Amino acid sequence: MTADVNKTDDPEDAPTPAAGPEAIKAIPVRHYGRYVSAVIAVALLASIIYAFAQGKINWGAVPDYFFDDRIINGVGQTLLLTILSMAIGVVGGITLAVMRLSKNPVVSSIAWGYIWFFRGTPVLVQLIVWFNLGLVFEYINLGPIYKDYWSSFMTPLLTALLGLGLNEAAYMAEICRAGLLSVDEGQTEASHALGMSHTKTLRRIVIPQAMRVIVPPTGNEVINMLKTTSLVSVVQFSELFRQAQDIGQTSGAPVEMLFLAAAWYLILTSILSIGQYYLERYYARGSSRNLPPTPLQKIKSGVFSLRRPKGVTA
Repeated sequence: MTADVNKTDDPEDAPTPAAGPEAIKAIPVRHYGRYVSAVIAVALLASIIYAFAQGKINWGAVPDYFFDDRIINGVGQTLLLTILSMAIGVVGGITLAVMRLSKNPVVSSIAWGYIWFFRGTPVLVQLIVWFNLGLVFEYINLGPIYKDYWSSFMTPLLTALLGLGLNEAAYMAEICRAGLLSVDEGQTEASHALGMSHTKTLRRIVIPQAMRVIVPPTGNEVINMLKTTSLVSVVQFSELFRQAQDIGQTSGAPVEMLFLAAAWYLILTSILSIGQYYLERYYARGSSRNLPPTPLQKIKSGVFSLRRPKGVTA
């Protein structure tokens, strides 16, 4: 065996490795349109604020009456009417949704007709119709159970509950029906094969899974109901809007009282929106691996991200 005369141990004569690819230097794209639109939006907002600041508005009247006893009473009546109307709407909506999905054509047709009528007529018209039925029926006669003049029976509260609650039931029926249809039919068949009744299947299998679909639009309906209660002022019910109108007429600040009512509606809807967020997050546990962070968690992460990591020096 002979030694290779061309072989060398000198490291300087070793072949140099091929140079790697040059690192790509990313240059962010400048979005000038965003800056322009932001400037325009800020300018429009500033002009609106300036216009209201120059208007003949007694802004001092708003804090003076913000916690007035009549306003607080109106807020309480608004919340009470919202809760009771939504309770009627939810119960009625679930009942109508089950009827709509029934294989009995008579029951299904009745539910469809109810939904068609109440969704097709304005809620304000329904309220006024309920309020003026005393012109058609002098008495309400339920036999040995109850009998009275219609005007005494149909109080403003009852008129508001019937007008809002029955109308809401039509919308909740479609929301509940969509939620029930979102559950796979195989689960219903499996529960029936295990000997569970139809009612128990709905209560234990179908409805808990359908809640993930039902809760978000129901939260929107609650917020919408809170604002819709302002319509019942036409039937003499003393909720927030009517109380603000009455104070505005007696105090000589009608526009200011409307701003006050709007502020209270914003506060109440904001609180309901927070509750809706946590309720949606609760029912999303079975469908999402990583739940969205809560507002408190977002604040904590933002605060902790500003702290300097341990062992890092400036």
